[in-house]
Amino acid sequence: MNNKTHELYAYDKEYKNRGYNYLAGCDEAGRGPMAGPLVVASCILGEDIIEGVRDSKKISSKKREELEKTIKNKAIDYKIVFINEKDVDKMNVYQASKQGMIDCVRGLSKVDYVLTDAMPLNFEYPSTSIIKGDDTSAAIAAASILAKTARDRFMLLLDKEYPMYGFIHNKGYCTKAHMDAIKKYGICKYHRTSFAPVRKIMERDNNGIKGI
Repeated sequence: MNNKTHELYAYDKEYKNRGYNYLAGCDEAGRGPMAGPLVVASCILGEDIIEGVRDSKKISSKKREELEKTIKNKAIDYKIVFINEKDVDKMNVYQASKQGMIDCVRGLSKVDYVLTDAMPLNFEYPSTSIIKGDDTSAAIAAASILAKTARDRFMLLLDKEYPMYGFIHNKGYCTKAHMDAIKKYGICKYHRTSFAPVRKIMERDNNGIKGI
């Protein structure tokens, strides 16, 4: 086992030693992009240590996909929730992330305690919000992997429908190439209209969605 994996599992073990055997970790993927859904995941890991689990942003896409399969096979339970761009616009991305985590946890079969990546929940389950939680807790890191792989897979499908935006590369984030594309083609129905870069394009196009 590498040292980082050991650290993450050791952190979670402190909660299990206090009697919280069903420890749910929560994280999201897609708070920053200007297109595509917000994806939230929650995961309760079993006793088997999954080698390589850590913050999804620090793992290659190939490794994330390998870990996703192992996590789904070995986890006691997990839940993944997609929040579409219209609901993100309606709630704002912070509240959408919070609601997504709550919905994920409520969708699990049994929960004793909840750990989140920097998101206070204040609901029916005891919980702790941890800054850089996906680099601290194994359960949160596992949730981050599930959320990231699910969202990336969705964006790959979206790229086939709208290849002009380069979603296969930018995953909806505000890259120069993505900005150049929406300046040229306008926005599509998967862009988040509450996000400033998209809003500016809409204003340029007389507050309407340009032809896509």
